[in-house]
Amino acid sequence: MKTSVVLLAAGLGTRMKSSLPKVLHPIAGKPMIWHILEAVKTIANEKPVVVIGHGAEQVSQFLEGKAEMIRQEPLLGTAHAVIQAESHVKGKTDLVLVCYADMPLLRAETFQHLMDVQQKNKGPMTILTVISHDPRGFGRILRKQDKSVQAIVEETAASSEQLSIKELNVGCYCFNSEWLWGALHRIQKNAEKGEYYLTDIVGLAVADNLPVQAVTLEDSQEAIGINSRVHLAEVEAAMRSRINHAHMVNGVTLVDPASTYVDTGVMIGEDTTILPNTFLQGEVRIGKNCVIGPNTLIKDSIIEAECSILASVLEGARVEEHVHIGPFARLRKGAHLMAGVHMGNFGEVKESTLGPGVKMGHFSYVGDAKIGAETNIGAGTITCNFDGERKHETTIGENAFIGSDTMLVAPLKIGDRARTGAGAVVTKNVPPDTLVVGMPARAIKKLIGDTGIRTESTK
Repeated sequence: MKTSVVLLAAGLGTRMKSSLPKVLHPIAGKPMIWHILEAVKTIANEKPVVVIGHGAEQVSQFLEGKAEMIRQEPLLGTAHAVIQAESHVKGKTDLVLVCYADMPLLRAETFQHLMDVQQKNKGPMTILTVISHDPRGFGRILRKQDKSVQAIVEETAASSEQLSIKELNVGCYCFNSEWLWGALHRIQKNAEKGEYYLTDIVGLAVADNLPVQAVTLEDSQEAIGINSRVHLAEVEAAMRSRINHAHMVNGVTLVDPASTYVDTGVMIGEDTTILPNTFLQGEVRIGKNCVIGPNTLIKDSIIEAECSILASVLEGARVEEHVHIGPFARLRKGAHLMAGVHMGNFGEVKESTLGPGVKMGHFSYVGDAKIGAETNIGAGTITCNFDGERKHETTIGENAFIGSDTMLVAPLKIGDRARTGAGAVVTKNVPPDTLVVGMPARAIKKLIGDTGIRTESTK
């Protein structure tokens, strides 16, 4: 059977107390609506239809290319919201799945099960329910003797006896498409609220002597909807636990999962160990046999195999295999550390490439630079890349030795095997095999090989 998906995302979300539309608040690094879009994309035959309202411009910008958008205006309740999708969906599919967009923990398997039950149902709809001691304001499910659903009673309208019912309406439904659209137009406006409630559609089916079936969630966490920052934190914790569990099943060691924060979509290789207080955010890929953390933040970066990163921050960086970083190092956007690099504590790299085997001492800053293989960057070295108006590049050759506290005033080129003395301020290009010292630095000797020095001065 063909299936259409309608997601309801028009609500005001007033309890969030935020200028950001509720469905765009992030869960594990992605807007909450992204998660439900991912869950339904394998079951829908066409792009999901999202009914938007509050914050429509922002929501539309995010949804562009991911879903069909329909604006509900005015906001007259959930049944009225679904009616907005009629012209896009009617006659195209056999089933219509309707769900709120603020339920990011619902799984694809749950939606598929709901659809499977409705396909076998002789009646027009199947609803999703949960057994819970925390009602969260959900409507109560009334059952007939044959266990089919008799009604959904909203919490505000429930009697004291009905309030004791533990089976709750999750707010996710699978309908027979042909029946749905006619039934929606039969729903009466609620006299008190002036809105059309989708839950009233159950009563219409029962009045037509048509059976309403239910699927009860096994994992009650899936039913957590988000109406406040408290709910947002609950869902974030549940999603983080789900993500961390999947990584551990796949061969990753998380020493303390409760203090490890991994965004959805992060890739981690087998036998990598993630230590406490580590944050992996955005598009992160980590290879095998790495040790990451503790107290480390990695965002939008690639880390290849056999790396060690201790108490450091990486953003937009690429790190090749067998690299050791930290503690207290920072790699900013465009930093590229090639194989075998060692970067000491309190160092910073931005828009620069450190070649294979480079050793970068502590308290150093390398920006807008290219460093050749096996070069040693002494402690306190600074590339002075900004002249007050523009950034300039520093290029250092292979097997060079940059002495402690050297100032490299860009634009600048330092040749292979060249050396600078401690505290040098280098303002002019340095030829290969040359030692420069002083402020400003001047060439004083021509070097032979790795250690030999000619006797004649080149001053």
